[in-house]
Amino acid sequence: MDGITVAPGITFPDTSDGRTYVAGAVIADPRGRVFAQRRSPDRKVFPNCWDIVGGHVERGESMLEGLAREVSEETGWRLSEVVAELFVLDWDPGDGVTRHEVDYLVRVEGDLQDPRLERDKHTEYLWVDDSLVHRLRDERDPGDYFITDIVQRGIDAARGL
Repeated sequence: MDGITVAPGITFPDTSDGRTYVAGAVIADPRGRVFAQRRSPDRKVFPNCWDIVGGHVERGESMLEGLAREVSEETGWRLSEVVAELFVLDWDPGDGVTRHEVDYLVRVEGDLQDPRLERDKHTEYLWVDDSLVHRLRDERDPGDYFITDIVQRGIDAARGL
């Protein structure tokens, strides 16, 4: 896609194979913090829990196109760089449909202090560093701290840049 830099070695899955894909954006700021947002309490999946930016890749979209669209829709920012692939996960939220999720460490352009949250979907945001990762451990089952783990991976990867 025009204007988006993709680091060498990053490959994107072929999203045209009929499976359900999820693109996750672990957004890092210049200080190495990672963006997290709280899902609204009326969300069907993971209500009132902290999350990264992302969502389903739509029919006809590539993984990169879906990633860029989700960043724009959920924050108002523009995806500028895909820095690293952080995590690949297959999961089912209980509806019998397996999601094939890939989470990427990314950089964005825009006013990082003023994200445009989708107010019907997200209620607040937080820039997370090592000292704040524990705040993401919220109303989930204590055995399911995937978001905490992926945010920590993002912080660690951003530190290495």
